Amino acid sequence: MTHVKPEFTTYTIDATGRTLGRVASEAAHALLGKRSARFARNQALPMRVVIENAGKLHLTERRVQGKIYTRYTGYPGGLREMRMDEMIAKKGVEEVVRKTVDGMIPRNKLRTPRMKNLVVTA
Repeated sequence: MTHVKPEFTTYTIDATGRTLGRVASEAAHALLGKRSARFARNQALPMRVVIENAGKLHLTERRVQGKIYTRYTGYPGGLREMRMDEMIAKKGVEEVVRKTVDGMIPRNKLRTPRMKNLVVTA
């Protein structure tokens, strides 16, 4: 029996005028492979998810000013915080979308290969 690797299928999401959470949850659902007939819980399926027009997302002012991303450097007193508007100015809205989708993917060994299949364009 030979194992044939399935080809990449592309799932495109247009983010124009949509909210961040709805776009991110749809992308996470597709990255998990749940939109495919070959869904397997223990495999990262070859499903490429492309989010287009991320710069045209509908982001409320309250969310942009109030959402805080935290990370820990590993050193004492190393808790770093960054607001969403600072992150958009520094890294772009693509990074905000990527972090949002990343938070919706299960924390296991398949997280990294699944996130490599996410493409976000402004």
